[in-house]
Amino acid sequence: MIRLLVHMMALLLLLESGEADAALFGKKAKRISYEKEIKPLLVKYCYDCHGNGKKKGGLSLDKFTDLASIAQDRKSWEHILKNVKGGEMPPDDEEQPTQSERDQIIAWIDTEVFQADCDNPDPGRVTIRRLNRAEYNNTIRDLVGVEFNPADDFPVDDVGYGFDNIGDVLSLPPVLLEKYYAAAEKILDEAIVTTGQPLKGPKQRIEAETLKTTADGSFPYSGKAFALNKEGEIYHTIKIEKGGEYFLVARAFGQQAGKEPPKLEFRVDSNKVGVVEVRATEPHPKEYSVKLHLEPGEKRLAAAYINNFVNRSEDRNLIIDYLEVVGPLSVEPYPETHRRIFELPQPMKSETAQAEAILERFAKRAFRRPVQPEEVKRLMHLYEVAREEKVSFEEGIKVALSAILISPHFLFRGELQPEPDNPASVHLINEHALASRLSYFLWSTMPDEELTRLADRKQLRKNLERQVQRMLKDPRSRRLVDNFASQWLQIRNLMNIAPDKETFPGFDDSLREAMRKETELYFDYVMRENRSVLEFLDSDYTFVNERLAKHYGIKEVHGEEFRKVTFQKRERGGLLTQASILTITSNPTRTSPVKRGKWVLENVLGSPPPPPPPDVPELSEEKETVLSGSLRQRMEQHREKTLCSSCHSRMDPIGFGFENFDGIGAWREQDGKFPIEPGGQLVSGESFQSAAELKQILVSKKREEFLRCLTEKMVTYALGRGIEYYDKCATEEVLGRLAKKEYRFSELVLAIVESTPFQKRRGEGERLAAK
Repeated sequence: MIRLLVHMMALLLLLESGEADAALFGKKAKRISYEKEIKPLLVKYCYDCHGNGKKKGGLSLDKFTDLASIAQDRKSWEHILKNVKGGEMPPDDEEQPTQSERDQIIAWIDTEVFQADCDNPDPGRVTIRRLNRAEYNNTIRDLVGVEFNPADDFPVDDVGYGFDNIGDVLSLPPVLLEKYYAAAEKILDEAIVTTGQPLKGPKQRIEAETLKTTADGSFPYSGKAFALNKEGEIYHTIKIEKGGEYFLVARAFGQQAGKEPPKLEFRVDSNKVGVVEVRATEPHPKEYSVKLHLEPGEKRLAAAYINNFVNRSEDRNLIIDYLEVVGPLSVEPYPETHRRIFELPQPMKSETAQAEAILERFAKRAFRRPVQPEEVKRLMHLYEVAREEKVSFEEGIKVALSAILISPHFLFRGELQPEPDNPASVHLINEHALASRLSYFLWSTMPDEELTRLADRKQLRKNLERQVQRMLKDPRSRRLVDNFASQWLQIRNLMNIAPDKETFPGFDDSLREAMRKETELYFDYVMRENRSVLEFLDSDYTFVNERLAKHYGIKEVHGEEFRKVTFQKRERGGLLTQASILTITSNPTRTSPVKRGKWVLENVLGSPPPPPPPDVPELSEEKETVLSGSLRQRMEQHREKTLCSSCHSRMDPIGFGFENFDGIGAWREQDGKFPIEPGGQLVSGESFQSAAELKQILVSKKREEFLRCLTEKMVTYALGRGIEYYDKCATEEVLGRLAKKEYRFSELVLAIVESTPFQKRRGEGERLAAK
């Protein structure tokens, strides 16, 4: 024990003196020089394609003369690092660096280009961003309780870094501001009852064709309505069985003319009981009503047109679809949406106190934080101004609530910044901001009562693990599937895919929907069952219904219901062999090894290829060319061109590994009359003979690349910003935790939630200058 303590003390002294590396590794660490040690290696191995004026794949190394110029384009160096680490560059037909030289380049990029102080990490900052359409719909539903989706009428959200919740691209065009005003009105009209307690009763409808009239020149209109072209009435006699309160209703519209709209007068036994102005027009007729008391007996009910107008060019008319009697009326409870807003835990002494309590509670939930007295005061002013106009209590509250729903504090997700101009200032976000980050990450909506209560008590950070587990089990976590998984995997594109009907006659909308459902259920299962995220790459199960099972050649599956099935062979299993992904990475008439390989590089390995150079000819689809060889043979001829070979050598082997799956994901053994050859070799040297072997290479040899890619994708989605070089420390920490916890899904989420970028933020501006 004493010897162990002595060794530990010696190690601490070494660490403090800066000589730990020398003691542990037998040599003193030294700084690598770009000009003297790295640039000569780049000149030797890379400049034939990327230097001396050459710009293959859009990359030129000529501009990188020192660290300052390198710091201006770290994105390019991210790709260089991934390619050198993965052995993908230089291409295998070029002179290769020794492993020592490769390690030296990697070490220099890691330590100099992406220098990050993990003892004092930079958490970055997120641009204040508005709620996207999905978040707006979910937040309104959870805040107010209405069941329609008002944001479906908004402009489509822009996408950045593969996701539509990125602050830097979520702009606010003028048309969207107009939509916010209209949506607020529609939401509150749906939610709040402003005409007193709702009334209901049995209905008796009298269609237009059964009505009689006293108006000369009146006639049936379009077969189902009655047109009053002159002053007069339409009427009908009914028997009232029970006395009480009733509504007399007429659905009508007007042919507008003159200075006023048509006026409709309701009559009972020739006595006037109410008058309304009919401003509705033919495309959108409306129901107009009057409330009245009726005693039992025969009643003559009428609707009269009382203000006819005609001149040489205009003719005002009233058209009535039907009359309706509703009653006797009984009191109906207020709808849940109304009660959610107006019911308070305890009665207030006055209407003013009640209004203040309602507005403060609603604003706190809508703004996702405690509200300040001054904010409540401004809302109360709106309420009071409305009440001065003699509107009802509910109408006054509705005016103030409209202001909340169009407030930037509701529409935008922002966080308090104590020192906005000091990029060196790093601080924990407060617990309400943390609750909001957490709920929009996992649920795409506002925090619920439990998260808010913990934030109020400053107890959320102490209970993060329990809350993450609770939230992942909650049905609302399905939104992580809808909004993260569907964008990461790009299966939203499936709705726009149109395979050629002649080539794939079996493809229809029911198969399209089954493809999408399989992938969503698969992701959801890994998430809810807390499985290893490596099962995204490979497994022995999936979820199918009868339609999809038939497509896959799986027997004994019947009905529309999806169920879990286990594969005897490993040709399928994991996301990469699911029909949704295989279909979106195909062309309308055939498979596309390029698209499939590119998809894997981008979404699984995190090393997207550069865009193709201009004027690259498309692969010929002429009949004679197609009949001359398999797709693989034709593509191999195509990529013999030097211009194409470097990128295709990365993409094509991966894509050809999935050639046994046709353009809509069905298994096949031949490409036309030519046998499928799914074998290949990755540029990093690994060989495979089938999709099953390729998936195993990804699980075993490319595990780190996949885990890093998935982590970076999820961090991007969780934060609403792109990954930066200073996020390296957090990423490494997440990967370390994943490895220790068997790569469980919940550990990925929890590690992200507890990471520095998620928990903290810094001031505005660039924190670190290039050295």
